[in-house]
Amino acid sequence: MSDQIQFIVEKLNQEPFRKNYNLITFDSLESMQLLQLLNDVLGEIDPKHAVDIREELPEQTAKRMLTLLGILKYKPPGSISDLSAFRQGLVTGSKPVIHPVLHWLLQRANELKKRAYLARFLVKLEVPAEFLQDDTVADINKQYEELMEAFKNLHKECEQLKTSGLSTAEIRRDISAMEEEKDQLIKRVERLKKRVETVQNHQRMLEIARQLRLEKEREESLAQQKQEQKNQLFHAEQRLQRAQLQLKEMHHAVVDSKPESLMKKLEEEINFNSYLVTEKIPRELESKKNSAYFLQKVVAEPAMSQSDLNVLEIKINEVNAQMNQLIEKRMMKYEPIDSKFSMYRQQASIISRKKEAKAEELQAAKEEMSSTERQMLQKTSQAHELEGSEVLKGDEFKHYVNKLRSKNTFYKKKRLEIAEITAEYGILQRTEELLKQRHEAIQQQLQAIEDKKGISGYSYTQEELERISAVKSEMDEMKGRTLDNMSEMVKKLNTMVAEKKASLAPVIKELRQLRQKCQELTQECDEKKIQYDSCAAGLESNRSTLEQEVKGLLEECVQEESNYRYINCMKRNLEVQLQRAKEEMKAYVSPDPQERRKAIREQYTRMILEQENLGKKLREKQKAVRESHGPNMKQIKMWQDFEQLMECKRECFLKQQNQTAIGQVIQEGGKDRLVL
Repeated sequence: MSDQIQFIVEKLNQEPFRKNYNLITFDSLESMQLLQLLNDVLGEIDPKHAVDIREELPEQTAKRMLTLLGILKYKPPGSISDLSAFRQGLVTGSKPVIHPVLHWLLQRANELKKRAYLARFLVKLEVPAEFLQDDTVADINKQYEELMEAFKNLHKECEQLKTSGLSTAEIRRDISAMEEEKDQLIKRVERLKKRVETVQNHQRMLEIARQLRLEKEREESLAQQKQEQKNQLFHAEQRLQRAQLQLKEMHHAVVDSKPESLMKKLEEEINFNSYLVTEKIPRELESKKNSAYFLQKVVAEPAMSQSDLNVLEIKINEVNAQMNQLIEKRMMKYEPIDSKFSMYRQQASIISRKKEAKAEELQAAKEEMSSTERQMLQKTSQAHELEGSEVLKGDEFKHYVNKLRSKNTFYKKKRLEIAEITAEYGILQRTEELLKQRHEAIQQQLQAIEDKKGISGYSYTQEELERISAVKSEMDEMKGRTLDNMSEMVKKLNTMVAEKKASLAPVIKELRQLRQKCQELTQECDEKKIQYDSCAAGLESNRSTLEQEVKGLLEECVQEESNYRYINCMKRNLEVQLQRAKEEMKAYVSPDPQERRKAIREQYTRMILEQENLGKKLREKQKAVRESHGPNMKQIKMWQDFEQLMECKRECFLKQQNQTAIGQVIQEGGKDRLVL
């Protein structure tokens, strides 16, 4: 509740209300102030309700608010008793009633404004049926409904245009730009015509140009047809490849087959299909028909209660018990004779069930095989589309295996060569290690000899000196080349700098003048910009005030137009009512009895008399029914007791019959045993 009040306060403090409330001041508002606040919110949604509630009666205020809330489709919480309390609370300005209404209105303000605007034109004016009997009133009402439908369609189109993202300003700009382009093209065509008219044989050249354009268009159409034919050819090639693949598979399937095997396969298929057609499918069809018949019968029957179901279950149990008794009697009579036949029947039923199961398995296997073949065709077509290799079969697969074997032998041969090269590489690596060891041993011997002679490090020093001298000579050469290059580069740079200075001197003078001019223009631009901003601000303020005035005038115009239409309709209705009243008075005062019968008063008088007579007859009939009610109920009770008595007698008779039949069977069985 606190969140609801906080939301209401926030919305009331914003535009266009600006109430500057807080939670305490809003909660301390009196009932009249709350009603005025609710009226202000309703007036913002529908300007017709922007009135002071102190200037009208409370009943009128409540009626007006309830009418608008009904148009806005506000649903107060609770049942019918709560609705009466809601109306009472709305009249008295109760906070528990006003606060939810304010929350609902402020939460959907924009949507409700649109709904209130549409309600002014779409809430249908209810005309009494007796007034519609007049042709003039009926025609006006029909025109009114047609105008309402036209308004609906126009409003839908307007909303679609608003949501389409195209504004009228953009459309106008596009139209003006297209008109300018059209004018430019017309002028250009006229200039070209004038230029062409001065050329000799211009008509012939124009004809040739037209033919050239036609030929180019024809060339484009032919190119398009060529592309379409290429696409058709590509699709035809794909279909041909699929057909060839199917033919190839059929050939592979027929290669190893013989006439006897084909005939045997065809006989099996014929037997299976004949079994399906003659036995399985008719039996399934008959069972489906029976189930459909029983379902239709169940659907056609009225709805059954639990008591009816219990009665049916009892009857089913009784019938099952009778069936079991009859089966026992039959078995007792015919058991010695039908013992073998029953065994054969059981075997035949088992075989038939196995046959049905195998037929179903075969049908499922065939369906699975057909689906697998379809998947294989799809995969092969996809492989052809992806330019993949075909699935090899038969001789092609054998050839492919032989090719793989030859490649395998070649691979093994190359692998042996790689192994030999690897072994040789190991030998060479070992030789390199031995040579390095010998070189180290020789170096150690040389170092020992140098130590012995007193010149240790001589060989190493000599090698280093030779290496350093070689490096120094290279560096000296590089330094000489670098110094020469640098001196040449400095000379070139000096000459380039002198040339650039000479060429840039007049440019620098011009640049100084341009800088001064730029500063002057910048100052002037700043001054003009200040003037422009001030002028634009003034014009913008004038434009906003004018827009507000125009908006207010438009709203006033719409309001006045709606008032004019409403008053005009009311005037027409009053004129029609006045005309009907004059006709009624004329017919009632007329001395002619035929004219007097046409009067509505006479018609209603006759209807009242007829209804009074009918009421008298119904009261007499009611009196007779009340008098005969007691004896009739006694008679019904007697008939019900009589029906129960007869039902009891029938059950007793049936039980006695069953007992006598069972006694006879037992007596006959005893006699047979005595004879044996």
